Amino acid sequence: MSESTDPASPAGQIAAGYAFTGPALELGALLWDGTCLPDRQIRIPLSMLNRHGLVAGATGTGKTKTLQLIAEQLSASGVPVFLADVKGDVSGISAPGTANEKVAERAKEVAQQWEGAGFPSEFYALGGIGPGIPLRASVTGFGPVLMSKVLRLNQTQEQSLGLIFHYADTKGLELIDLKDLRAVVAFLVSDQGKAELKGIGGLSTVTAGVILRALTAFEQQGATEFFGEPEFDTSEFLRTAADGRGMVSVLELPAVQDKPQLFSTFLMWLLADLYTDLPEVGDLEKPKLVFFFDEAHLLFNGASKAFLESITQTVRLIRSKGIGVFFVTQTPKDVPSDVLAQLGNRVQHALRAFTPDDAKALKATVKTFPNSAYDLEELLTGLGTGEAVITVLSEKGAPTPVAATRLRAPQSLMGPIGPAALDAAVKSSLLYARYAQAVDRESAYEKISAEQAAAEAAAEAAAARAAAEKQAGEQAKEAAKGARGTPKPEPSLAEQVVGSGLFRSLARSVGTQLGREISRSLFGTAKRRR
Repeated sequence: MSESTDPASPAGQIAAGYAFTGPALELGALLWDGTCLPDRQIRIPLSMLNRHGLVAGATGTGKTKTLQLIAEQLSASGVPVFLADVKGDVSGISAPGTANEKVAERAKEVAQQWEGAGFPSEFYALGGIGPGIPLRASVTGFGPVLMSKVLRLNQTQEQSLGLIFHYADTKGLELIDLKDLRAVVAFLVSDQGKAELKGIGGLSTVTAGVILRALTAFEQQGATEFFGEPEFDTSEFLRTAADGRGMVSVLELPAVQDKPQLFSTFLMWLLADLYTDLPEVGDLEKPKLVFFFDEAHLLFNGASKAFLESITQTVRLIRSKGIGVFFVTQTPKDVPSDVLAQLGNRVQHALRAFTPDDAKALKATVKTFPNSAYDLEELLTGLGTGEAVITVLSEKGAPTPVAATRLRAPQSLMGPIGPAALDAAVKSSLLYARYAQAVDRESAYEKISAEQAAAEAAAEAAAARAAAEKQAGEQAKEAAKGARGTPKPEPSLAEQVVGSGLFRSLARSVGTQLGREISRSLFGTAKRRR
């Protein structure tokens, strides 16, 4: 009895672990002892796609085609999908693939009935940079933790930024775009705002200055376009097409490849926003959305403790909201262990062991898999393009046996569609009119600017009044001085008499007697009788 038919053989036992009864995605055919076994199909239960997953492997091993293959079948099953297209070659999912000898050979090897097919797609771009419907977030919606990540702040500065957000909220200063946040920070470090700075607790002028400089540098990198209104409603990702297939939302990122920290953090915002808005639904027959997080290692590089805790919590709890998350990266070690522990479905493409660091990463990857009938260290370095080591969660939630797999070929175009077709798809979307035009309403920047303008006008008016009063005083002094310089007229005869020495002596005598009489009458002392 051959390996392909003997249920007691290692290959038979592995294949038995993938014999699910419910709806499942077809990944490919089992590889055993260097042979592809087309009758031993490797699958993943549709109900387990919200238990998250990892697609890993060295550059050029087929990770993008794997997520394209999974996304196609999810869409066909009525499940919406979100894909981050970092290199610009996923847009082809919207167009039927082209038949050729390689595709025909792969289909035959894995017993696939291949037929070219495109899938309903929407294309997005961060802030409208590049082709796509603009995705924008308000600064408040982005929040201080994620903002600290893109500004590369340390933990103390991150906490201080949280205080600034709190201050803006309590003062009714809406933080919509980056100039709003910059205006609030600049106000707090100004002479006018120093008193406010002391009142919000624990925020130093030096730290506020650091945040302001980081924010200014961030704006100079072109990040201004990503923040503003209309803020994107992430529930748009949960739509299905008129024929019931799930909508594939493709975020085009080639135009911002030089800002990896920004787009990886923006993806985290999308995920966190979904988590906040969606209700608890528990386990479903199929997920509401599966979110593919490409270049995931960029998300975790230089992340603060608070940021990692936020990611871990989101990944752990979003499952109950019906959302599945697949991280796509080069090696499992790119993902923190607390997050990796939440990823029940694994597709591991080939790894290289050219350097000591590569060898160390290979050993670490092997340790993350369950016990296997394969020599995984040898297998992982020998896999070809479009081949992977797979383990998923069964319908009962238990890990399936590790299976080397030759993967199926995607049915859609394995490459980008043309620029004209992409532009036409974007402009024809009903969402384009809703989100294309940026809106700049009154917020923190305008309010602070208006208050500062009013304060400056009041200061100028006060200065003008002071100047006028000073001028009037000087004029009065000049007038008095002029009066003192005028020749006095000759005194009259009466004035001469009054001013004489004799008259003054007589007046003193009379005045002394009169004064005593007046004093007695005022203070009640009686005149002594003789």
